[in-house]
Amino acid sequence: MSKNLIYVLLAVKALMLVWGILGLIEYFVPAAGLGLQDENFPAGVQFLHWLLITLTGTVFVVGYTTGWTYTPFATITMYATLATICFVETVDFNAFGGGDRRFFIMALEYVLYIVLSTYLLRSEHVRMRFQATIG
Repeated sequence: MSKNLIYVLLAVKALMLVWGILGLIEYFVPAAGLGLQDENFPAGVQFLHWLLITLTGTVFVVGYTTGWTYTPFATITMYATLATICFVETVDFNAFGGGDRRFFIMALEYVLYIVLSTYLLRSEHVRMRFQATIG
Protein backbone atom coordinates (compact mmCIF):
# COMPACT_ATOMS: atom_id res chain seq x y z
CA MET A 1 0.00 0.00 0.00
CA SER A 2 2.76 2.43 0.91
CA LYS A 3 4.31 2.00 -2.52
CA ASN A 4 1.07 2.92 -4.30
CA LEU A 5 0.05 5.70 -1.92
CA ILE A 6 2.61 8.06 -3.41
CA TYR A 7 0.91 7.69 -6.81
CA VAL A 8 -2.47 8.45 -5.24
CA LEU A 9 -0.89 11.47 -3.55
CA LEU A 10 0.60 12.57 -6.89
CA ALA A 11 -2.79 12.33 -8.60
CA VAL A 12 -4.51 14.24 -5.78
CA LYS A 13 -1.85 16.97 -5.86
CA ALA A 14 -2.19 17.25 -9.65
CA LEU A 15 -5.96 17.70 -9.20
CA MET A 16 -5.26 20.19 -6.42
CA LEU A 17 -3.03 22.15 -8.80
CA VAL A 18 -5.75 22.25 -11.47
CA TRP A 19 -8.39 23.22 -8.88
CA GLY A 20 -6.15 26.01 -7.58
CA ILE A 21 -5.49 27.34 -11.07
CA LEU A 22 -9.21 27.34 -11.83
CA GLY A 23 -9.87 29.14 -8.54
CA LEU A 24 -7.29 31.79 -9.39
CA ILE A 25 -8.72 32.21 -12.89
CA GLU A 26 -12.18 32.77 -11.43
CA TYR A 27 -10.73 35.10 -8.78
CA PHE A 28 -9.14 37.33 -11.42
CA VAL A 29 -11.92 36.87 -14.01
CA PRO A 30 -15.21 36.65 -12.07
CA ALA A 31 -17.10 36.37 -15.35
CA ALA A 32 -15.65 32.85 -15.67
CA GLY A 33 -18.40 31.87 -13.20
CA LEU A 34 -16.99 28.53 -12.09
CA GLY A 35 -18.65 28.75 -8.66
CA LEU A 36 -15.42 28.22 -6.75
CA GLN A 37 -15.31 31.45 -4.74
CA ASP A 38 -16.67 31.61 -1.20
CA GLU A 39 -18.48 34.91 -0.72
CA ASN A 40 -17.89 34.73 3.04
CA PHE A 41 -14.15 35.28 2.47
CA PRO A 42 -12.70 38.75 1.90
CA ALA A 43 -10.74 39.22 -1.31
CA GLY A 44 -7.33 38.84 0.35
CA VAL A 45 -8.27 35.62 2.11
CA GLN A 46 -9.83 34.28 -1.08
CA PHE A 47 -6.64 35.04 -3.01
CA LEU A 48 -4.44 33.36 -0.37
CA HIS A 49 -6.76 30.35 -0.37
CA TRP A 50 -6.28 29.73 -4.10
CA LEU A 51 -2.61 30.68 -4.10
CA LEU A 52 -1.80 28.20 -1.32
CA ILE A 53 -3.79 25.41 -2.97
CA THR A 54 -1.98 26.05 -6.26
CA LEU A 55 1.43 26.20 -4.58
CA THR A 56 0.82 23.01 -2.62
CA GLY A 57 -0.04 21.13 -5.79
CA THR A 58 2.87 22.67 -7.66
CA VAL A 59 5.43 21.89 -4.96
CA PHE A 60 4.52 18.22 -4.88
CA VAL A 61 4.01 17.65 -8.61
CA VAL A 62 7.19 19.48 -9.64
CA GLY A 63 9.12 18.00 -6.73
CA TYR A 64 7.96 14.50 -7.60
CA THR A 65 8.73 14.79 -11.30
CA THR A 66 12.18 16.27 -10.70
CA GLY A 67 13.02 14.11 -7.68
CA TRP A 68 13.72 17.21 -5.59
CA THR A 69 15.12 16.00 -2.27
CA TYR A 70 13.19 18.52 -0.18
CA THR A 71 9.76 17.74 -1.64
CA PRO A 72 8.45 15.98 1.51
CA PHE A 73 9.56 18.87 3.75
CA ALA A 74 8.27 21.56 1.40
CA THR A 75 4.95 19.72 1.10
CA ILE A 76 4.63 19.50 4.88
CA THR A 77 5.36 23.22 5.06
CA MET A 78 2.56 23.82 2.57
CA TYR A 79 0.24 21.70 4.75
CA ALA A 80 1.05 24.05 7.63
CA THR A 81 0.10 27.06 5.50
CA LEU A 82 -3.13 25.36 4.40
CA ALA A 83 -3.94 24.53 8.03
CA THR A 84 -3.39 28.17 8.96
CA ILE A 85 -5.64 29.56 6.23
CA CYS A 86 -8.23 26.89 7.09
CA PHE A 87 -8.22 28.09 10.71
CA VAL A 88 -8.76 31.70 9.64
CA GLU A 89 -11.50 30.77 7.18
CA THR A 90 -13.25 28.53 9.70
CA VAL A 91 -13.05 30.72 12.79
CA ASP A 92 -13.37 34.17 11.24
CA PHE A 93 -15.40 33.57 8.09
CA ASN A 94 -17.62 30.54 8.79
CA ALA A 95 -16.08 28.17 6.26
CA PHE A 96 -17.80 24.84 5.64
CA GLY A 97 -21.24 26.35 6.07
CA GLY A 98 -20.78 27.75 9.57
CA GLY A 99 -22.15 26.23 12.75
CA ASP A 100 -20.39 23.72 14.96
CA ARG A 101 -19.93 21.31 12.05
CA ARG A 102 -17.22 23.56 10.60
CA PHE A 103 -14.89 22.76 13.50
CA PHE A 104 -15.33 19.03 12.97
CA ILE A 105 -14.47 19.42 9.27
CA MET A 106 -11.45 21.58 10.15
CA ALA A 107 -10.30 18.90 12.61
CA LEU A 108 -10.63 16.23 9.91
CA GLU A 109 -8.56 18.37 7.57
CA TYR A 110 -5.87 18.69 10.27
CA VAL A 111 -5.88 14.93 10.85
CA LEU A 112 -5.41 14.41 7.11
CA TYR A 113 -2.41 16.77 7.11
CA ILE A 114 -0.88 14.89 10.05
CA VAL A 115 -1.41 11.49 8.42
CA LEU A 116 0.04 12.66 5.10
CA SER A 117 2.97 14.35 6.84
CA THR A 118 3.71 11.17 8.77
CA TYR A 119 3.61 9.19 5.53
CA LEU A 120 5.97 11.64 3.82
CA LEU A 121 8.42 11.40 6.73
CA ARG A 122 8.21 7.65 7.42
CA SER A 123 7.59 5.90 4.11
CA GLU A 124 10.53 3.95 2.72
CA HIS A 125 9.14 4.48 -0.79
CA VAL A 126 9.10 8.26 -0.27
CA ARG A 127 12.61 8.09 1.14
CA MET A 128 13.84 6.18 -1.91
CA ARG A 129 11.97 8.43 -4.36
CA PHE A 130 13.47 11.62 -3.00
CA GLN A 131 16.77 10.09 -1.88
CA ALA A 132 16.65 11.99 1.38
CA THR A 133 17.61 11.09 4.88
CA ILE A 134 14.27 11.59 6.55
CA GLY A 135 13.71 11.15 10.28
